[in-house]
Amino acid sequence: MEMRRDVFQAIADPTRRKIIHLLAQQSLNLNAVAENFDISRPAVSKHIRILTECGLVVIKQKGRERYCEAHLQQLKEVSAWAEQYRIFWTRKLDALEDFLAQERKPSRKK
Repeated sequence: MEMRRDVFQAIADPTRRKIIHLLAQQSLNLNAVAENFDISRPAVSKHIRILTECGLVVIKQKGRERYCEAHLQQLKEVSAWAEQYRIFWTRKLDALEDFLAQERKPSRKK
């Protein structure tokens, strides 16, 4: 039984983020992906497998080669999750800015 991995788990690793970036540019076979990293081919394969399990990469057979393609729709989930916090922090920082502006105003009391 295949464990369905979480997109957040997949993008937590910097190597996997680099693989996604690489594959977003073009479809590549495993060897071409591995050439971009200073890690072993089996390590690259493991990263590709994790990305495949969470749906960020799709592997397609073309002749005798297997090509990896980015499937970035899953990143919408990440974007939506991050957006709620962007809105939260924007409000907090706006409130802080207003507070600091009030603190900087000269006092009229003498």
